[in-house]
Amino acid sequence: MRVMVIVKATKDSEAGVMPSTDLLEAMGKYNEQLVNAGVMMAGEGLHPSSAGKRVAFDGPGRTVIDGPFAETRELIAGFWLWEVKDMDEAVEWVKRCPNPMLGPSEIEIRRVFEAADFGDAMTPELTAQEDRMRDKLAKR
Repeated sequence: MRVMVIVKATKDSEAGVMPSTDLLEAMGKYNEQLVNAGVMMAGEGLHPSSAGKRVAFDGPGRTVIDGPFAETRELIAGFWLWEVKDMDEAVEWVKRCPNPMLGPSEIEIRRVFEAADFGDAMTPELTAQEDRMRDKLAKR
């Protein structure tokens, strides 16, 4: 199963405080372990929300909202996309992660939907479309 592992933002990450060389080295080693175990599919850190935008949808209308955004605990500072056998394996990997922030921090794990999760709404045509898209992405 695929999971998104979400590193929650902190006041420091939102202020643009960059990680130390020691933390970058520790994270690099951790990421190598994930890659070598065949777990990590992708992973990146994100700039603070002050450099971001949100697009609000209301019917056909679209409104662009400039960052920064409130509620730091609800923001994302980075992410990984992992392939694991189950949620327990994902939790075990997260427990091995160096603390991604200078102080207290949180990492959230969320299961990624698979085509089968959508039941009958996922028609054979939609499944074929999804397969074509994944094939194109894999070739990048």
